[in-house]
Amino acid sequence: MKTYNVTAKEIEREWYLFDATDQVLGRLASRVATMLRGKHKPIYTPHLDTGDNVIIINADKVILTGRKAEQKLYHRHSGYPGGIKTISYSDLMAKKPIRVITTAVKGMLPKNRLGKAMLAKLKVYPGNEHPHQAQQPKELK
Repeated sequence: MKTYNVTAKEIEREWYLFDATDQVLGRLASRVATMLRGKHKPIYTPHLDTGDNVIIINADKVILTGRKAEQKLYHRHSGYPGGIKTISYSDLMAKKPIRVITTAVKGMLPKNRLGKAMLAKLKVYPGNEHPHQAQQPKELK
């Protein structure tokens, strides 16, 4: 019996809606990364983007466990000497709550062109509203 390999034309994408209210950041990010990669499907193929589209609402209500809310730091570098910038979790949540979830999910995806294509299917919104009603997303908790 030959092994079945899915082709790009055979992939069907669904839309899923996650509500981040009172969800732990890492657990939410790992579930979302699994959906974006397509590992929840029986047709998963590592070299193809078999994943689904994911919408996350209420990104500003995600939580961290323990004392991570006070201790967690985010770093970015401009590429110039001395160009490192550091911001705390609480400051980043106040300014850009979308970036907190996007960074967590991005770290769990492949670091190549395929990972960038998967991350493009992630839509994050800080509030309860999103413009993807026409796609009729399936709600997941």
